[in-house]
Amino acid sequence: MNIFFRGVLLLAAAALVGESIEFIVNMILARQLGELGLGHYMSIFPTVILIIIIASLELPISISKFVAEKEENQHYSMLKHATKLTLILTAAMIIIAVFILPYIPVFNSYHPLVRWLMVLLIPLISLTSIARGFFMGKQQMGKLAFSNLFRKFVQLILLAGIYQLFSFDRETAILIALATFVGSELVVFVYLFTAYLLQFRKMKYQSNQDLSAGEVTKSLMAVTIPTTGLRLFHAFTNAVQPFLIKYSLTLTGLSDVAATEQFGLLAGVAITIGFFPAFIAHSLLVVLIPTVSEATAKKDVDTLKMLLIRVMKITAAYGFPAVIIFLLFSEKLTVMFFHSASAAVYLELLWPCFLFTFFLIPLQAYLIGLGLITTAFIQSIWSTVISFFLMYLLGSQPSFGMHGVIIGMNAGSVLLMLLHYFSVCKAIGITFWLSARNNFQE
Repeated sequence: MNIFFRGVLLLAAAALVGESIEFIVNMILARQLGELGLGHYMSIFPTVILIIIIASLELPISISKFVAEKEENQHYSMLKHATKLTLILTAAMIIIAVFILPYIPVFNSYHPLVRWLMVLLIPLISLTSIARGFFMGKQQMGKLAFSNLFRKFVQLILLAGIYQLFSFDRETAILIALATFVGSELVVFVYLFTAYLLQFRKMKYQSNQDLSAGEVTKSLMAVTIPTTGLRLFHAFTNAVQPFLIKYSLTLTGLSDVAATEQFGLLAGVAITIGFFPAFIAHSLLVVLIPTVSEATAKKDVDTLKMLLIRVMKITAAYGFPAVIIFLLFSEKLTVMFFHSASAAVYLELLWPCFLFTFFLIPLQAYLIGLGLITTAFIQSIWSTVISFFLMYLLGSQPSFGMHGVIIGMNAGSVLLMLLHYFSVCKAIGITFWLSARNNFQE
């Protein structure tokens, strides 16, 4: 448990600095691109995340679960087979991307080089994922914390430096923003994969148990396939969401430009501020997956229950004060950081989405560690369908507009958090009020 909290504190401290840097990056983008340009950037970024998820194949989660659950003498053989598998899949994905990306219409409104940036991103993410999974499973959170912080710092330096030295039109400015993101991923790849190779070579000379390629592939795919499906679903819906929102707003009578500007304020200002504290939730997620996986493998029910109680308390301790600050100082925050008073009302109305997502993120990690990935997937589908239906139904009404979109977003977050929470409580034998109820459900 001490290792768990040290890992969380280390990742949270690094993430705090990293999110502060990310905040500055978004401020630079808002000022450089303007409301319309920021709307275009925020519209394409979920597609970038979708490509990242496909490239990673959720190897950080599957490898970290394997490392946490299995004996140390099996790690070298598993990593060897995982690396070969990743290289084959990466080559296949690059070939597919080269032929498919030119025909994806979402890129038509952007600089032609954006497509090739996405192709370059694939091998960087794929190979880095192996290293991330290994260090997660070994609870070496220092390397992950440093890499996350270093990536944000490099992106900030590149972005601020280039924008300061040169002047670009909107299309090229968006390309530069995406190029600095890819450049920061390149730096992380060099650092993490080098550190991984050094440890991998040391493991070669230890007493290791040989595993068959089929056994390793089956073990990894049992986690990778459903987890990738879950992440792909989230990424796909996040990529569709900007266009659904803008389309719904145009049905109220707004022009495409006005709808894009409103979405830019929602995603680039209100959501950027509101999800700032989520770095703590993501830090919990990274540490929870291997910790819960190990406790589940050992059938350590007491640890699982105690861990859930502490995670809920930690989330409440920062989540409730955060939303109170958003409600009391919304206009001051949006004006101070983004020089936009218009986004303040969005920040206020989105507080349920922010608060329940803070709880949702570690609960999803809990479900993955418990092996209930399919449950998480099904619940995500239901909540998203309801959320999108409300966003379209209410957002397209002139009397609601963006307020209706926000109601749909809030409803989806609340519903999904409650579904995940009840599933975790049932699985580990604990009541809604976090008191003991029955035995652990395998």
